[in-house]
Amino acid sequence: MQSVVLVTDGGELRSYSSQGSFLWDYYTRGRLSPIVSRSREGTSYISRTDGLLIALNRAGRELWQINMGSPLTHPVLIGWDGRLFIFTEDRITCITAGGFTLWSSLLEKRIVMEPFLDVMGGVVLVLEDGEVRRADPFGSFVSYVYIDRTQDLVPVTAATVLLENSIPTIVLFYENRQIELVYLDSGFRDANSNQSESLRGILELPSPPVMAAGRNSQFGNDEAAVLLSDGRIAIISLERRELLWALETHIYTGEIRNGSQDVSLIFDDRGIYTLSINGATAYSLQGERRWSIRLPGAASIPSFGDDGILYSGGTDWILYAYRMEDPVRARAGLMYGEEPPGIYGTGNYRPGSAFMFSLMDEREIQRRLSEIAYSIRNGNIGSRELEYISFLMDIAGVFIANPSFLTLPPVSVNHRAEAVRLLGFMGSRETIPFLTNVFNRDPSNNVKAQAALSIGRIGVDPEGLAIGAFTNALTPPNALTDEVVLTAIAEASGALSRFSGPPLSAEGIRILALLLEPDRPPATRRQALEEMRNF
Repeated sequence: MQSVVLVTDGGELRSYSSQGSFLWDYYTRGRLSPIVSRSREGTSYISRTDGLLIALNRAGRELWQINMGSPLTHPVLIGWDGRLFIFTEDRITCITAGGFTLWSSLLEKRIVMEPFLDVMGGVVLVLEDGEVRRADPFGSFVSYVYIDRTQDLVPVTAATVLLENSIPTIVLFYENRQIELVYLDSGFRDANSNQSESLRGILELPSPPVMAAGRNSQFGNDEAAVLLSDGRIAIISLERRELLWALETHIYTGEIRNGSQDVSLIFDDRGIYTLSINGATAYSLQGERRWSIRLPGAASIPSFGDDGILYSGGTDWILYAYRMEDPVRARAGLMYGEEPPGIYGTGNYRPGSAFMFSLMDEREIQRRLSEIAYSIRNGNIGSRELEYISFLMDIAGVFIANPSFLTLPPVSVNHRAEAVRLLGFMGSRETIPFLTNVFNRDPSNNVKAQAALSIGRIGVDPEGLAIGAFTNALTPPNALTDEVVLTAIAEASGALSRFSGPPLSAEGIRILALLLEPDRPPATRRQALEEMRNF
């Protein structure tokens, strides 16, 4: 079911269905910042003005709170695997959807433009002196300062594109209509003046830019949409170095008084949408104007959802919804909306060097597990994330590896269980298939239990793999009877259901009902009942 959430000036978050039915409200006991981010599962991330970040599931249930130390300056960005990028005055922090810190970095400069995800799933920041920084998902940064420092110019907006030769590129737009391209290698490890190009005299905008957006695709889209200060929307091709078209929107010259804060721009596979406090306009990718609407009395910029509905809050305290087009983004077979545009590789399991060289020495395995646990506790996993995940998968996945590896001495149950437990704190939805596989194939009940608990800790199961595995584990003729595993299934099913909400929660409730049957172990029944009470 599609829904919308809105922030009121009384510190309350309210949710309505696309048909206008009231769904739920949540009072934060403090003043809210007027920014909301929603994940693929419908989780809402809001913050109070004192810096308290709150996560609510799609049913309005609080999942967790984290004090960020200072107010958020920009909306939370949600990465491809569900990780969150959080921005305060001079810091960027990355945490998992479950609320565990992966890394944090002091910027030492103020962010002057709303950060955005690039075509490789990293974050692009423009800082107050014109420096452009790009953070990859694991906290590694590259930096670039614009070429022409003889002019007192800094970028007013930026976008990201992926050119036909697979070069990810940051596009900088300046007030004097100059365009600059910053090329970065496939790993975004380097950026300098030798990798940039000014398009002065080659491609210029017909009017100064206000806001830009690249199409959210990693499959070679070289186009950028640019909202101009005269109210027009322009589409440019960076590969061909040409202006494709520029057309009028509902925005008139002079309406944009406070820069890009007064407008919003969407560029995706549906088309191009310009949104402002006074209305909205939509274009096809080919430049055909599809619809336009004025919104007199709007209190804020409207929101346009995947359901084709434009939502606008009025100064009369009424929420208005306009059906503008039929939805085209929903894909059959997916439990929670469309798939992310790419992956970070955190779920890629290939038995590697850690398996080969550490498997023979249990003391070395313990040392590495302790090192990883220490980094998790201190929130400084950072650039070692993929290395750590690979090692943990090598240890945890001994019974799903290539059969030839089974001739080596087995990893102890305790170490396999600990590796699986730590994966839950890394918190990527990309690891759900691996953890489900461990649950299905590891012969140890302790490892199975930890796999279930880690899935619950991550909180998401976008394709329903884990819920399906739990259901199968309770189904004759091969139903599990071990109390530890069944109790872990109860806890994990409750956690998944609370985090993801419907429709996954309906399956979770059915599992909990099965675990409440009289023939289940007493500890399992108590846990299942506790999970039911916490809905």
